[in-house]
Amino acid sequence: MKRGGVVALLLGLLSLGRADPPLSCDTLLKPISITNHEMLGRWLYIGGSSDLPGSRSLGYLLNSIWLDIRATPLSNVLTILQTQKIYNECSSMIYNVTMENSTMLIEHPFYLKEVYLQTDCPDCLVVFEEVKSSHDSFRSLMLFSRQQTVSTANVEMLRMQAKCLQMPSPLMMDPNYELCPDNLPASDGLAALNSLLEAKMGQRVARLLDTFFDLFIN
Repeated sequence: MKRGGVVALLLGLLSLGRADPPLSCDTLLKPISITNHEMLGRWLYIGGSSDLPGSRSLGYLLNSIWLDIRATPLSNVLTILQTQKIYNECSSMIYNVTMENSTMLIEHPFYLKEVYLQTDCPDCLVVFEEVKSSHDSFRSLMLFSRQQTVSTANVEMLRMQAKCLQMPSPLMMDPNYELCPDNLPASDGLAALNSLLEAKMGQRVARLLDTFFDLFIN
């Protein structure tokens, strides 16, 4: 081997030795600070993981979700317009949330808390959500972006965060999805979500569907 080849090989080995160590779970799950103003605007759903019954089967039928987060006259209250396409059918819902100290809260008719986790993507938002209803509690981890696609590295970081949380591997959206239009009539989002959480029989059926989809489609 020529001297130049030996030098190149040694430099390559040295660079491998200096590679950054993998991020710890403590780092990956550390909440970040975010202002209410930074939350505003449109966020496109990229993918996520949840133990909410039906979330896995819904993930396979979901075509797209986008959020439009808007300010209100109250400095600590935001309005969220959520529009989704499920099995090529569009629908929209709207609800208010409290946003203080980088934490989103809903306290009635169920309890929901969201914090935001580390990401290397400047146009992304990684959401860790805890929901409590009656005696049930559920967790979700979601990735949103201002753009319709994100890098492979950003997806891998989300997978690492899900693994740290001992949650199922995230289901990612098809990056070629079509968005629903802006002008759909919006229903009461909190009432719709509460009905889902309170439907015990529906949750049992949803869990069976989740198992079916994971076995035969994933």
